[in-house]
Amino acid sequence: MNDIVLFDTAERHDNLLPLSFTRPVADFRVGITTIAEKWKAATSADAVLYAPVDYLRPKFAPSPLPGGEHLFVAGNVIPDAALVNAAEKLTAGQGLAADDGALVAFRGTAADFEARSYTPIIYKGDITAVRYVFDIFRLNGSCIIDDFRRITAGRESMPLPESNTVIGKMTDDDGMPLLFIEEGADIQGATINLSKGPVYIGRDAEVMEGACLRGPLAVCANAHVNMGAKVYGNTTIGPFCKVGGEVNNIVMFSYSNKSHDGFLGNAVIGEWCNIGAGVNASNLKNDYSKIRIWNYASHSFMRTDLQFCGLIMGDHSKIGINCMLNTATVMGVAVNLHGAGFPRTFIPSFSEGSPAAGFSEVPMRKFFDIAERVMSRRGLSLGDADREIFEAVREVAARLR
Repeated sequence: MNDIVLFDTAERHDNLLPLSFTRPVADFRVGITTIAEKWKAATSADAVLYAPVDYLRPKFAPSPLPGGEHLFVAGNVIPDAALVNAAEKLTAGQGLAADDGALVAFRGTAADFEARSYTPIIYKGDITAVRYVFDIFRLNGSCIIDDFRRITAGRESMPLPESNTVIGKMTDDDGMPLLFIEEGADIQGATINLSKGPVYIGRDAEVMEGACLRGPLAVCANAHVNMGAKVYGNTTIGPFCKVGGEVNNIVMFSYSNKSHDGFLGNAVIGEWCNIGAGVNASNLKNDYSKIRIWNYASHSFMRTDLQFCGLIMGDHSKIGINCMLNTATVMGVAVNLHGAGFPRTFIPSFSEGSPAAGFSEVPMRKFFDIAERVMSRRGLSLGDADREIFEAVREVAARLR
C-alpha cells in the first residue's frame, strides 16, 4: 500500500489539549496548510490516513486500515526533504527514531505497528515537531514560508489591484514571488509589507480597505480581513475566518471570528470560536518573566522558555465583548466567557460565566443548540460523529479539570 498513516499517542494527544480534544494532531494548521496536507504534498503517497486516539476514530478513521504494509508517521512531525527521504527508505519492520527513542516513522503492517515491533534506526537530522500548543505559533512563520514556496512554485498569481500599496520588493533575490493571490480573492485599498516575508491570499478571500498586512502571512481560502485591521507577521487566518483589530503571530484554524477592535498575539484559536468586540488578551507579563502555561498532561502549569504567549482557545468557545485575559490563558472546548475582571489562566471545557459571578457547567443540550445555530449560519451542521466526540470530550475534560 502506498499510503501514509499519521498516528497519535496518548501522551502527545494530552500535551496538545485543548486543540487535540476534537481532531488528530496532524489536522492542526501550521503555516498555510495542515500537517497532514504537508505530508501528502511532500511524498508520493496515494492517501493520507489517520490513527488518532480511540474516541476520534469514528470520525477520522472510521474503517480499519487496509491490509499490507503502510508508512506510519508521527502526526505532530512537520516534514522536510531529509526526513521524508529517510522515512521513505524504510523497509518492512524498520522504525525511524529520534535521539530520545521516540518513534518518528515505521514501515510495516498495522499489527506490527500496534505491537511496536520494529528494528530502530536513529535519525540524526533535525526534527521539527509540534510538541506543545505554543509550538504552533512559534513555528508558524517558518511554515508559512515553506508552504508558500511549495504552493506557488511554477504558478502565476492573480494581479494585485492598483488601489493597494506594496512595501518592499515583489520578488526575493532568487526571483521568486513574495506575494501570491489565488483566483477569486478580493483585495482593495490595503497596505502589504513584503520586506519581512511572503504574503499568501487564498481563493475567494477578502481583504478590505485600510487593512495593513505584514508577511510572513497566510490569509486562507474564504477568509476575511476587515477594514483597518492591523495584521502582523507569522500569522495564519484559516479558511472562513474573520479578523479585525490588531493581531500578531496568531493561528486561527477555521470558521472562527475575531472581527472587531482588540488585541490578540502569540495565540492559537480553534474552530467555531468567536471573540467579541474590545477583547484584549495579554501576551507578555508585566515583570517580563518567562511564561507558565496550563498543561493537561501534568494537570499543572508548566514552565516554558517563552517571553510571549497569549490565548489558547479550544473549539466552539466564545468570549463576550470587552473581556480581558491574562498572559497565556488556556480555554477549553465549549467555554462561554463574559463579564468584567480577569479569569484564571485555565478555564475548563464546558464552562460558562464570568470572573465576578463565577462559572457553571454548560449542559450538553445547550451546547448542541448553540453549536447548531452557529454552524447553520455557514450552511453546516453537527454530524452524529461530531456529537459523539463532544460527548466523549466532556467525559475526558471532567477528569482533567
